[in-house]
Amino acid sequence: MLEVVGLSRRFNGRSVLRDVSLHLRSGEYVAIVGESGVGKSTLLNLIAGLDRPDGGRLALDGVDYAQLDEDALTRLRRDKLGFVFQAFHVLPHLNLRQNVALPLWLQGRQGAAAETPAQQLLEAVGLGDRAAGWPRELSGGELQRVAIARALVHRPSLVLADEPTGNLDPANGARVLALLAERIRAAGALGILVTHSPAAAATADRVLHLTSDGLQA
Repeated sequence: MLEVVGLSRRFNGRSVLRDVSLHLRSGEYVAIVGESGVGKSTLLNLIAGLDRPDGGRLALDGVDYAQLDEDALTRLRRDKLGFVFQAFHVLPHLNLRQNVALPLWLQGRQGAAAETPAQQLLEAVGLGDRAAGWPRELSGGELQRVAIARALVHRPSLVLADEPTGNLDPANGARVLALLAERIRAAGALGILVTHSPAAAATADRVLHLTSDGLQA
């Protein structure tokens, strides 16, 4: 469960987020939409523990972020969060199976303990027969499918997707969004999609609008 209570963040004296509250449970998949500059990425960075709020409270599965130092926040991201970004961030010097296994390696899992789950996730996203291939051999849509597999391989509590189809054409974007929603629901994870696209937001279970006054249904 994710609890966001009265969250605020300022940059250079300007309020970017003000009194944002959100309560989500495992199994939910929500989209957060809003105009450019309203603070969608700032909110995602705060939820990811990549930035600290100026006010308010954040907790994931009962763990209050304010009680964690930087090392503990790093462990929380490693163990409980999965990320899907617009730019894919698939590593060119690793094959597809190795890319997907990376979160498991960071947890100290090696050999079959990492490779078997990675292979299973690649099969789930339709790339099982290309596990030994290289990122340079893939299209943008295929690279994003690898990124989805990597985000889910370690069974995170929370999956964060930041404009995950921004670099894809409409047809590939629609396929990736459908796959992302399917895999998040299959994993029983909590998913948050940040997007400016109404079509992308429509793939979520519900849509929340971020404005200068906070989050609204």
